[in-house]
Amino acid sequence: MNAIRFPESKFNMKLNRIFILLAALLELSAAARAEDLSSIFSNAAPVALPRRPSLIMITTHGLGYGDLSCYGQDKFQTPNLDRLAAAGIRFTNYSAGARGSSPVRAALLLGTDPARGQPADGDVPLGADQVTVAQILKNAGYHTGLIGEWDLGGENSSGAPWKKGFDEFTGYFETADAENYYADYIWRYAPPGMIQPGNQQHEDFAGREPLMANVGGQRGQYIPDLYTKAAVNFIVHNQPDERNRYRPFFLLLDYATPRANTAETIRAGNGMQVPTDAPYSSESWPQPEKNKAAMIARLDSDIGKLLEQLQKIHQESNTVVFFTSVGLPKETGGVDPQFFRSQLSTNDLRAPMIVYWPGRIPAAQVSGFNWSPRDFLPTAAEIGHAVTPANVTGTSVLPVLTGQTQTNRAGAN
Repeated sequence: MNAIRFPESKFNMKLNRIFILLAALLELSAAARAEDLSSIFSNAAPVALPRRPSLIMITTHGLGYGDLSCYGQDKFQTPNLDRLAAAGIRFTNYSAGARGSSPVRAALLLGTDPARGQPADGDVPLGADQVTVAQILKNAGYHTGLIGEWDLGGENSSGAPWKKGFDEFTGYFETADAENYYADYIWRYAPPGMIQPGNQQHEDFAGREPLMANVGGQRGQYIPDLYTKAAVNFIVHNQPDERNRYRPFFLLLDYATPRANTAETIRAGNGMQVPTDAPYSSESWPQPEKNKAAMIARLDSDIGKLLEQLQKIHQESNTVVFFTSVGLPKETGGVDPQFFRSQLSTNDLRAPMIVYWPGRIPAAQVSGFNWSPRDFLPTAAEIGHAVTPANVTGTSVLPVLTGQTQTNRAGAN
């Protein structure tokens, strides 16, 4: 029996199709290392690489260089922050660059010097053309969140957090509200499609959410405690895993502590609001100083809870944690910055800076390298394999963090 033969032209056409398909697949193989084929063929957004770590930047207000025991404080202890420093790198010459928190935060977010037209406290919102580290990381595939104070643009301005790269926001726009530790509302933004981690229901919310525990002057909910709960939820819900294709996250966690509440200072003379002055109740210190120490102890405990959560979900070595202060100590709220030697001198702009990344940052390092908030954006961008804008004046300090030689700039900031 004669074998069945395809006409030569049709056979060649099919063979050519096979070769074309194989060539196309080979051409896509490099991209397939970073993206799965289903996303390529469906025109979906690129999938984040599993190797990129998540980033957490923890900022505080009014916390001085000498307010942590790992920086020489001997009147009280900060064991969790000491542990963070012992397992990472502690900088002794990190400069806040300015005294006000708004210009320092703007420098941190924009990668430029505070002197370059950035807003003073409570002044001008970020412009539509100003690109933040959150926008850069979001565009690179990170899920981004902000918890705490945002005084760089109100809800209807060009500087609103969700216009500056933050997928989620929980906190306050005004300093007066942010420093009220028993505020009766909190501003929250959750875009459509968000899933509540508690009940797995879709969440779509933007606006002022009342805090019933504090309504009518009650003091049932201490706001820094609420920040910590929100941060833990954010970490758990957005941890990189197979469900989100190992998408990393960036969280800016901004604690108001240990800043004084101005309104409470006027009312009672002691603006250091805290649920209890324990464990310093028996000290002979002035009451505002006991409260300040208790606020720092509570902050230290909160940092411990975050580290514990990272360990629990096995993300400790896959997360870079930065800890610093964006507002230097002031003689306000009944406290004296020299009582605990929070500030070494009036013209000293140094702030604590600790960076923690197990497995990548060698432990027990103390560095005198000079850097400042403007260097955070390029550092975060390099860690996240993102592109740093051309107008940024800071430089990445990733080589210093990982024990390499810093070659991308000469001299100190």
